[in-house]
Amino acid sequence: MKHLLFICSRNKLRSPTAEEIFRGHPGVEVDSAGLADDAESPLSEEQIGWADVIIVMEPIHRSRLNRKFGPCLAGKRIAVLGIPDNYGYMDAELIRLLRLKCAPYLP
Repeated sequence: MKHLLFICSRNKLRSPTAEEIFRGHPGVEVDSAGLADDAESPLSEEQIGWADVIIVMEPIHRSRLNRKFGPCLAGKRIAVLGIPDNYGYMDAELIRLLRLKCAPYLP
C-alpha cells in the first residue's frame, strides 16, 4: 500500500479535494494537512513519517515544509504539482488537474 500525503497552506480546498478524490483508489491510502498555523488539520511529524510521497500544491509549500520540518524529511519523496489557490473544494477543474498531475504517483 502506498501512502500519499497532500499538503497546502490551510487544508481547506485543494488538499482535502485530493484526499477525497483519491480515497478508495486501489493501492493507496491518503491523508491531507496544512502548513499554516490556522490550518484545518495542521501537519504533524507523524504524518510525514507515515507518507511514502508528500505532494504539495505550490513551490512555496515545499519551501515552508522544508523550513518547518526539514529534519523529518530525510529520504522522503516530495512532489510539487504547481496548482495555484484558484479553486473551490471539489471544483471540476481542480479535480481534473489533480487526476492529471497525480497520475505518476499512483500505482
